[in-house]
Amino acid sequence: MAQQVSGVVARGKGRPVGIETIVVPDPGPGEAVVRVQACGVCHTDLHYREGGITDDFPFLLGHEAAGVVESVGEGVTEVAPGDFVVLNWRAVCGQCRACRRGRPWYCFATHNAARKMTLADGTELTAALGIGAFAEKTLVAAGQCTKVDPAASPAAAGLLGCGVMAGLGAALNTGSVGRGDSVAVIGCGGVGNAAVLGARLAGAARIIAVDVDERKLATARQLGATHTVDARAGDPVAAVRELTGGFGADVVIEAVGRPETYEQAFYARDLAGTVVLVGVPTPEMRLELPLLDVFSRGGALKSSWYGDCLPSRDFPMLIDLYLQGRLDLDAFVSETIPLTDVEEAFGRMTRGEVLRSVVEF
Repeated sequence: MAQQVSGVVARGKGRPVGIETIVVPDPGPGEAVVRVQACGVCHTDLHYREGGITDDFPFLLGHEAAGVVESVGEGVTEVAPGDFVVLNWRAVCGQCRACRRGRPWYCFATHNAARKMTLADGTELTAALGIGAFAEKTLVAAGQCTKVDPAASPAAAGLLGCGVMAGLGAALNTGSVGRGDSVAVIGCGGVGNAAVLGARLAGAARIIAVDVDERKLATARQLGATHTVDARAGDPVAAVRELTGGFGADVVIEAVGRPETYEQAFYARDLAGTVVLVGVPTPEMRLELPLLDVFSRGGALKSSWYGDCLPSRDFPMLIDLYLQGRLDLDAFVSETIPLTDVEEAFGRMTRGEVLRSVVEF
């Protein structure tokens, strides 16, 4: 039987979001209804509100979430009612060319729930990243539910659903940071500071955090940066080189998503080093680099999609590290807020006052 819950809806480009009644249908085959316990406020939600992803308004926002499975549809075996899960937007299909090649973290056909949640008047909603978790309950594909240890804090665990996983994975998966490596991270918001934490977890010897905001650099030091660079004070490329014996870093992670900072990352790496782009650019941005420099410097230029994560593999492992005290996910929870405060949280996020505001239900 369909249920009515409260959720945060964006009805038009640039318009403030509001709380509305959401109709959540019973799960169909391969689907699950999840009672949401916590959901982070991510830049991606703001991009949806601003029409920067699609124009399929109205949107049911929210996607960095954890909660408890309430019911499942026909054929669901991977999760059951009562399971504590982190929601993800990479429900791998198992059939596409990436999956068949044994690389499901690149799955090209990830899937969402077939049934639609609606407004009370029947208007179909577009769920952010196929999740829509700024709501008391949400309908997702069962493959979007990753079972983890229920001892974890929902507010911290849910952040693996997007930004924190993107940063951790940029270091651990895409960048393949190894013991003794030097790493520079350009841009130390939530994703960049997660990359700092990932580099520390991987055993990097030197972790250089670069930003223009001293508050973010202070957090980077807390999470494991051995050195920080204020990019307002001089050339960050020269600073990274000076801190790495004149050579540049083995891995440079660009977590801003702008041509200027990508160029800095390109020249701040050592010969045969790796650049990882995890910051999300906008469609109009263009990059110009001398092709001879691309050739002569060697190494690898990579883009990191969702930290190249495989939720079924990575989420349980990272939650175990969190519960062991080896992965400080709590550091990313700047504040917990009620559902009614999402619009104000967008403002604090834009001003750089928080790593993550987290809605708790």
